[in-house]
Amino acid sequence: QVQLVEAGGGLVQPGGSLRLTCVATGSILNFARLGWYRQAPGKQRELVASITSGGSTNYGDFVKGRFTISRDNVKNTVYLQMNSLKPEDTAVYYCQRQTVAGNPWGSWGQGTQVTVSS
Repeated sequence: QVQLVEAGGGLVQPGGSLRLTCVATGSILNFARLGWYRQAPGKQRELVASITSGGSTNYGDFVKGRFTISRDNVKNTVYLQMNSLKPEDTAVYYCQRQTVAGNPWGSWGQGTQVTVSS
């Protein structure tokens, strides 16, 4: 099974930026959709953004133009550019394949921790 490995998290001040990467151990061309999710302590995991094989994107309402998801099928990588970060964006971020209907499937990776704090 293709593994997805997240990286790029860290500590950033409010208003700062981070770019997360999700590298697949195999081709991502067969994945209808790929998504970024996040889970904050004590909260349920939620969808941040998703992208189809054709490049169409979808974002959680809380993103409000601050984040951009993209994919590079040659590098088998999905990116999440996050700008204007807020303390409430603090969470562990995961990438995951999705079904055509947008439901996550497969085992979850380790994720990457994003902490927004002054």
